[in-house]
Amino acid sequence: MGFAHEYATAIVRRGRYPMEPADFVPDWADRPRKGKHFPGAETFPLPRDEAPAEATVQQGLFGPRGTGAFTLPLLAGMLQESYGLVGRRLAVQANSDLGTLPMYTQANWSRGTASGGGLYPIGVHWVSGPSGPLTPGVYYYSTPHHHMRRLLAGDATAEVRAALGGRLGADCDQFLVLGVRFWQNAFKYNSFSYHVVTMDIGALLQTWRIWARARGLHIGAALWFDEARLGRLLGLGQDEEGVFAVVPLTWDGAPSAAPALPAGDPPTAPRVRHADQERSRTTMTFETVRRMHAAALDGAADRPAPGTLDTALALPVPEGGERTALPAPRPLDTPVGQALRARRSSFGRFQAVRPLPADALSTVLAAVDAASSLDTDTETPGAPPLSRAYVFVNHVAGIAQGSYLYDGEDRSLRLVKAGAPGEFLQRNYFLANYNLEQAGAVIVPVARTTAVLDAVGDRGYRLVNAVIGAVSQAVYTASAAAGLSCGVALGFDAISFTEELALDRTGEVPLLIMMIGHERPRPADFRYEIA
Repeated sequence: MGFAHEYATAIVRRGRYPMEPADFVPDWADRPRKGKHFPGAETFPLPRDEAPAEATVQQGLFGPRGTGAFTLPLLAGMLQESYGLVGRRLAVQANSDLGTLPMYTQANWSRGTASGGGLYPIGVHWVSGPSGPLTPGVYYYSTPHHHMRRLLAGDATAEVRAALGGRLGADCDQFLVLGVRFWQNAFKYNSFSYHVVTMDIGALLQTWRIWARARGLHIGAALWFDEARLGRLLGLGQDEEGVFAVVPLTWDGAPSAAPALPAGDPPTAPRVRHADQERSRTTMTFETVRRMHAAALDGAADRPAPGTLDTALALPVPEGGERTALPAPRPLDTPVGQALRARRSSFGRFQAVRPLPADALSTVLAAVDAASSLDTDTETPGAPPLSRAYVFVNHVAGIAQGSYLYDGEDRSLRLVKAGAPGEFLQRNYFLANYNLEQAGAVIVPVARTTAVLDAVGDRGYRLVNAVIGAVSQAVYTASAAAGLSCGVALGFDAISFTEELALDRTGEVPLLIMMIGHERPRPADFRYEIA
């Protein structure tokens, strides 16, 4: 049993038993950048991409797997609408940072993808080979500027293919590589940060899946690969940063087969020479994060065999029980880009005067179902998902208050416990930025984390959390497309939720709470679009 089991237990218990260092206080005046800065790196502005009218959220969530090929405008559009800065927002709401947001130095620059704490610690690298539009090399996506910074000139794609094991991406010479510098999240969340950033990875991958599928493209990620080899290529400090996902891209005009891999490691492996310039004067390494990262590195290149996860998949919903049928979901005809730009957290503005329509709840739950598998290198296509969802119904038209288990097979809610859940929900929420009782419904995705770790090892922690992060991004996007308000939170007592939903009998762990509903009318909002 590896360290990930110990870490997962600490995460569940942290509502009652704080994780060390329990007395940690963030130094906001010395916070790091939300991204990296490479002085002297050559920059290449990215073009704009015009979205076709049929690129809707409906197509992105529920359409067939795409078979098209990326071009530079398509890649640029996906990056900008997922992780690029697209606008500035100010609003009267209940979050704790409200007083600082009017200051320019603390401005809230909105993005299409959600992030734990709004910290956005993921670095997006583009490793481009001969079929690409730029000189082959390694590029870093600068989110504030929407341009690429070249960190290395020369074709390094053989290194990526070798790190992937020679099978996945073998015919590809364009890759997106997602890395995380832990300090960019740990400065605020310390030991909890590893839990948060692994969900951030899934949220970004899910945004790309929705965006790409709506355009007839496909995004599938590798989570198992020779991480040390890719870390050397990108010049990452092994204890300070990690490579969390590799996404091969089908590229327009690429050859049908990439060059064969050389035998063994090359005598002089390519390596990025530009170094990130850290903004913080003082940085810290947290022992729990270091140990969790080390556990995930152990056996990173040993991709589990097909079917290894079968014993850890989501349990089927038991037959029978008291059930409430849900109506058909609404069609989500909103363009993907529009929904991503509208996505935001409600932060305490829910109001239950107007109940949530049952078809709106059905719509969001269908999105949860669609995102419960992430098309990674370890999941089996067509197999049951890793996650399923429970629902606390507060104010949904035509559905009695209570807690339910969602069954996507027949689109029904199976009653777990009758009665108004609002008092339970608010009592077991840590913060003051939401009134959970005023949300129409609170959705809780769960997974059998321990079973996943037993099946595929400690690196499976990244997979579980990526799937849950993907679910949260699907809920945000579907809610925006359906005209609903949404909020996602990690600050809840997971032990109480486990007891309330009897999850100790199923081995499931509650990993997020996701609130949907209507907001108070006439909000005091300011928005300024910059892209």
